[in-house]
Amino acid sequence: MAGSSLRKNKRRAMADINVVPYIDVMLVLLVIFMVTAPMVNPGVVNLPTVGGAKVQSLPPIFLTIDANENVIVRKDGDPVQTLNKFELGAFARTQAEKSADQPMVIAADKSIKYETVMDVMSKLKENGVKRVGLAVKTQ
Repeated sequence: MAGSSLRKNKRRAMADINVVPYIDVMLVLLVIFMVTAPMVNPGVVNLPTVGGAKVQSLPPIFLTIDANENVIVRKDGDPVQTLNKFELGAFARTQAEKSADQPMVIAADKSIKYETVMDVMSKLKENGVKRVGLAVKTQ
């Protein structure tokens, strides 16, 4: 009899995971997040004003990048020539030799990758163009 009573009183190993400590930790982290979130300051950018901008002495040359990644050169609103990415360096070099302060403005189609616009900009800078800007559409 003594042997049978020992078997009944033995405890079995629990196979369940106790999740109560995990819930406690989660609630503490939630409270910390709720307290600190209003204190985080989003980055505020002070944009410059253009009230004191100088009038351009030279009219800019517009370089429009179309959906096929060709660069269309426009002077006074009229298309002058179409360049591919290999011809762009020679064009920029000749423009920089004519006038180093000639501004060039890049306008790109919405579907163009940002990398293509940056490649055109770096190609212009490499070949001596000092003043390069980006055109944007105002709403």
